Amino acid sequence: MTAEFENRVILITGAAGGIGKAVAHRFLAAGAQVFAADLNGVRLKATVDEIGATPGATIYPIEADVSVVGDCERMVAVTVAGAGRLDTLVNCAGLWVEGPSETMTEADWDRVVSVNLKGTFFCCRYAIPELRKTQGCIVNLSSDAGVVGTPQTAIYTASKGGVSLLTKSLALELAPDLVRVNAVCPADVMTPMLQYQADTFGNGDPDGYLRRLLANYPQGRRARFIRPDEVAELVCYLASEKAAPVTGALLSIDFAMSAGYGNARL
Repeated sequence: MTAEFENRVILITGAAGGIGKAVAHRFLAAGAQVFAADLNGVRLKATVDEIGATPGATIYPIEADVSVVGDCERMVAVTVAGAGRLDTLVNCAGLWVEGPSETMTEADWDRVVSVNLKGTFFCCRYAIPELRKTQGCIVNLSSDAGVVGTPQTAIYTASKGGVSLLTKSLALELAPDLVRVNAVCPADVMTPMLQYQADTFGNGDPDGYLRRLLANYPQGRRARFIRPDEVAELVCYLASEKAAPVTGALLSIDFAMSAGYGNARL
């Protein structure tokens, strides 16, 4: 265990999900205090019990729904009340929907945009006053679909495209306060959310769904999905002093899926 983030306080939303859990692990290994927020209380408890068993780990659960503005305010308040400060906000909470746009409903739009975009904004909104005090940073989870368009994902792409430009706007707004704001833009990450996609939208063939995703990758037969710990490593770097000049950036971690012409998703 290193002490790179000793005495630093990290708030992570979606902390019981695949990426959020990996991010919590990584920050705890670097000596940080972690406040883990998630809507799913059962999974959150399991996550905290698992990670909290690590010697020296300090992790606190906050059951909260980022689509509820009051919960966004409360999770920041609970963090600051418990630790006395906030150094980094990591917005990992996210939802997925796909399908032809003419089949999408208002409920689909409201559910996904409320979590992915509204939730990200309001968590930032309430964290900003505390981050100004510590000259801290925000790391948002966007997506390769927040950088390029992908078919039959209009709602999800709109939400993540919003996160990408929200990141750039906040970076400019907060630069005079030395608060940095960046976004990580992964392609498919092997998480429970990806398995949910396959199970829900794979037309009864989840393994075939996953194979079709990998068939789009430029690595061909060598293609694989991103691991959550690989995303967590990039998030942790962006929160570190090593990344002091990096703000307003959208960092792709996608095996070149968003690099240009030839992406089979386009």
